[in-house]
Amino acid sequence: MGIFLHTMVRIRDIDRSLIFYGLLGMKELRRKEVPEGRYTLVFIGYEGNAKGEGEIELTYNWDQEEDYEIGNGFGHFAVGVPDVAGVVEKVRTGGGKVTREAGPLKFGTTIIAFVEDPDGYKVELIERK
Repeated sequence: MGIFLHTMVRIRDIDRSLIFYGLLGMKELRRKEVPEGRYTLVFIGYEGNAKGEGEIELTYNWDQEEDYEIGNGFGHFAVGVPDVAGVVEKVRTGGGKVTREAGPLKFGTTIIAFVEDPDGYKVELIERK
């Protein structure tokens, strides 16, 4: 049986990304500088997760000058939180972009919202008490 380890996304600014994901309660778990390859890997996630499981790998390429294209195949990350409306307000207050306000899923009762990180990646917030 396998274990889901991480998803990697390319970013333009490590500090801006860490601030955004910090608003969602994530923390920097570890960092690896690779001078020979001219890139930095920053692994983020929740402290309660087992090491190396369910993380996001933020990849910063030192010499990247152009914006990345997210493409039309990527949908979103999903994060379970106890209070979606509260997290939406933290993101808004922290200068983040809210693309769907907190509210029930269409034809359902689950409370969700969508926010966008500084590089345009969508994050779905799902209320989990």
